[in-house]
Amino acid sequence: MEYHRFSNTPLHCTFKVSIIGCGNVGATAAYALLLDGTPTDLTLIDVNKEKAQGILLDLEHCLPFTSYTKLEATDDLHACEGSQLIIITAGKKQAPGETRLDLIKANRNIFQDIIPKIAAAAPNAILLIVSNPVDILTHEALTISEFPSQRVFGSGTILDTARLQFHISEKIHIHPRSIDAYVLGEHGDSSFPVFSSATVVGKHLFDFPEFTKEVAEKCYENTKNAAYRIIHDVGFTCYSIATAIREITRSIFEDTHQVFMLSTLLQNYYGHSDVSLSVPCVLGRKGILNVLEIPLDPTEQEKLKHSVTVLKSARKT
Repeated sequence: MEYHRFSNTPLHCTFKVSIIGCGNVGATAAYALLLDGTPTDLTLIDVNKEKAQGILLDLEHCLPFTSYTKLEATDDLHACEGSQLIIITAGKKQAPGETRLDLIKANRNIFQDIIPKIAAAAPNAILLIVSNPVDILTHEALTISEFPSQRVFGSGTILDTARLQFHISEKIHIHPRSIDAYVLGEHGDSSFPVFSSATVVGKHLFDFPEFTKEVAEKCYENTKNAAYRIIHDVGFTCYSIATAIREITRSIFEDTHQVFMLSTLLQNYYGHSDVSLSVPCVLGRKGILNVLEIPLDPTEQEKLKHSVTVLKSARKT
């Protein structure tokens, strides 16, 4: 019998979220969602059933201080039945000295096992891929599940973008939310910043005297190396990506039509197709509602092409 508390409560499910994988990212995401109060039902699924149940017990003791959320923990993928959103964090984590692309073989094998079961249990769900390499695995999940592309996407460069905005904010002393600067492409070493159209309420970043090309390059360098530094120091990243997952979840539930940099299947985006990587996506209750083709200068277009080449080549490994 599954460990499932409060099963007789009369609460009606209106927004069920399942998290597949209860490692550092999955557990922290569950905590962030519980504090946020968006899901009415939150199911934790992990191959290690005892670990999932232990996290559940700890989360249950938050309930006196949060909105009520129906919690479940199991190792059975069928438990994601009825989910509107399924967040997949399962897989081998990046170790010090590894790139995200080094994880392809191990995590592709995991996806080939779990995605068919998830698709069968929750055929109408949105799949949010967080496991790395997120772009390769997003494409893998899309192919295996045969879901529409708007319902299968990755967290992509949403976190890279947040990191870039933070580092820029430190230089020009303006809140990160007011900075329109983005990272596109692979969530990895071939990502690139879009500085050609980066602004603060219409004022170009390079019109700020303290923001020079050298400062811009340093901001992106810090952004690109952030995960490596954190993994070196701590062994994993979890808090920032969990917060990003919360924002994505809230946007889906509230149907906000907010724009995020998400890994999605390209369809003639600057001439590129049949590859999943991050571009600006309008997100709502049905998943990705629209993909925005934003202006890229010739150098940025070349960097996009390079990222496409890297990911298509990596997919063959």
